[in-house]
Order: sequence, then C-alpha cells, then structure tokens
Amino acid sequence: MPVSTNLTPPIQARTVLISGASRGIGRAIAEQLLAQGHRLSLGVRRPEDLVDTVLDRPDVQVHPYEASDPAAAQTWVDAAVARYGGFDTVVHSAAVFSRVPLLFEASQVGEIEQLWQVNVMGPWWLTRAAWPHLAAHGQGRLVVLVSMSGKRSKGRLAGYTASKFALMGLCQTMRNEGWDQGIRVTAICPSWVNTDMAAAVQAMPAEAMTQPGDIAAITSQLLQLPNSCVPFELALSCNLEM
Repeated sequence: MPVSTNLTPPIQARTVLISGASRGIGRAIAEQLLAQGHRLSLGVRRPEDLVDTVLDRPDVQVHPYEASDPAAAQTWVDAAVARYGGFDTVVHSAAVFSRVPLLFEASQVGEIEQLWQVNVMGPWWLTRAAWPHLAAHGQGRLVVLVSMSGKRSKGRLAGYTASKFALMGLCQTMRNEGWDQGIRVTAICPSWVNTDMAAAVQAMPAEAMTQPGDIAAITSQLLQLPNSCVPFELALSCNLEM
C-alpha cells in the first residue's frame, strides 16, 4: 500500500504574547493557539475576566496590561521572559473603537487621544519592548490586527481611521526594520468582525460578518509558515470593497 506524502506537518510550538486576549479576536486567537499547544502569555486590562474560562489554566500566563500605559509593555515583557525564558511571537489585538468625526466637538479631544495611545502607541511600545527577544529567535513574528480602516476611509470615522492608517504605516516600518533579523510582520485587515465592537452595526447581520474564529485560524496558519513566504498584508472582506 503506497504511503501518502501529503501529511500535515506537526505544529511547531511557539511562545506567544497576545494583547487584548480577554474578548473578541484576541480571545479567539488565544483559545486556538492554546488548543494547538503553543505557550501563551496574555496581556489583558482585567485578568479577572479570564477566571473560569478555558484560558484559566496554570500553564497560561495572564498578566495585567494597559495598552495606553508605556510602562506596562516592559513590565509584561519582563514577566513573560521570567516565566518562559523568552518568546518569539507577539499578536497585537488590543484596540479601541470610536465614531469621532472629522468635525469633532471640543469635548471629544480626549477620545481622539485615547485612540492614538491605544491603537498606535500601544503596539509601538510593546513592539519596542519585545524586539530584542523577537530578533534573538531568528524567526520572530509580529501579527497586528489593523483593520480595513487602515487601508481606506469609508464613511465618517475620522479618528478611528486615522489611528489605523498610522498603525499600518508602523507595521510597514516594523517589517523594514526587522527583515534582516528574521522578524516577519503580518498586518491583518478585516472589515466587520462579529465582536462587541460591531454590535451596533445594522447594515449587515452578525452571521455574515467575518468571525473571530476564522481570524484565529488564519493567525495559526501564519505562525507555521517559514520566513520565505509570510504575507505582509491580509485583507479580509465580508462585503464588497470598491
């Protein structure tokens, strides 16, 4: 009987930091990677939110992390290194959403500043803190949940769109900076995803949106690819983009 040569290769376990892992896309990615045997360090605003969940296990590190606090990134990285001896992957999923328009009110300035601090500076601070460990591995990975709003402006979401365009630019520079050190960057750009962030959307039913589990499956695949074929940008559209 001939032996099949089309066997699925075994999962190569990675040590992964995931921000925003208490809900939505980050939570789905954490659950998927845990099921596949990866080692996880989860950065969340409220660690108590993961108590009595599938992620509440002795072999999963849950660490307090506030993306808008510059010191929180280094503290989390230090804790992950103390626990695992190092790591090779960071998944940036923490983000905030806002409907601040172009002609914003004076009272909305703080909301714009929060968008910048969480959606742009949060990934920047965390990447900066994680960089030596990613470079030391030789095949480090940065997976960044950007958004289709980082590729085009649709509607009147000026504040959110500006923050995501800035994040996409940051991803491009991460890629340039890390290429020769073996760090590969992927910017995942979904449109509507069935999470709490899209709960108020009426233009599309939740079941027609991209599902968090599908993005988790894509992320899992990305972590198994060799350095020679890691895509930089993945646009995930649940509706026709013109």
